Amino acid sequence: MKRPVLAANWKMNNGPTAASSFMDAFLSAYHPRTDRTVIIFPPAVSLPVVAAAVVGRSDVLPGIQNIHWAEKGAFTGEISAGIARDAGARVALVGHSERRHLFGDTDAQCAKRCAAAAKAHLPFMLCVGETIHQREAGETESLVIGQLREGLSQTANLISTEFLLAYEPVWAIGTGLTASPADASAIQTLIRSELRQMIGTKADEIPILYGGSVNPGNAASLLGADDVDGLLVGGASVEPASWLAIAQT
Repeated sequence: MKRPVLAANWKMNNGPTAASSFMDAFLSAYHPRTDRTVIIFPPAVSLPVVAAAVVGRSDVLPGIQNIHWAEKGAFTGEISAGIARDAGARVALVGHSERRHLFGDTDAQCAKRCAAAAKAHLPFMLCVGETIHQREAGETESLVIGQLREGLSQTANLISTEFLLAYEPVWAIGTGLTASPADASAIQTLIRSELRQMIGTKADEIPILYGGSVNPGNAASLLGADDVDGLLVGGASVEPASWLAIAQT
């Protein structure tokens, strides 16, 4: 994927009708580019709409917000990596802070999701990050490293697997608070260093995104920070005009 990588996480917004209108508006203004990759994570029911809209666009990829680790079975309401890929997903989001803190996703479960995505040849984006209490207790570095190592621990052939990482401090998500470019850079450099210990020089090929109250006003400064290879955007990605401004940063 070309850097920077700009990823839109719509969360529980933009059903199929709204997604169709969004993609019409966005793509009419966002012309094909070879210098970056855009990923859009819609709600699962809107994935086919987004996938259909970007047919022929290698620079805009549809994604899935969450996957189950089983290939199939009696898991009502869940979506496997294979089903997501069949529906058009080209990237799977794993371990978003809301999945961890609202729905109880553990590091071990995230590891199984990453492994399932890799087995289905579906690139994944593993999210890591700390809460405000963990940050104030000085636990940020150990927690992020632990989430990274355990999250990738079950993925076979990690060196040959296509994946991305996203650092999203929980205290900055949806709060209006944003890590400074220097703070974001420091943690992302830590992640890169740890990843080098795990997979060697391949670590330098892995895009590491920052996420947390990103908006058109701070996107450029965050992208300019060392070791920030892209942005994972929530609320500011739901409206076409706001997302267009960020995608063109």
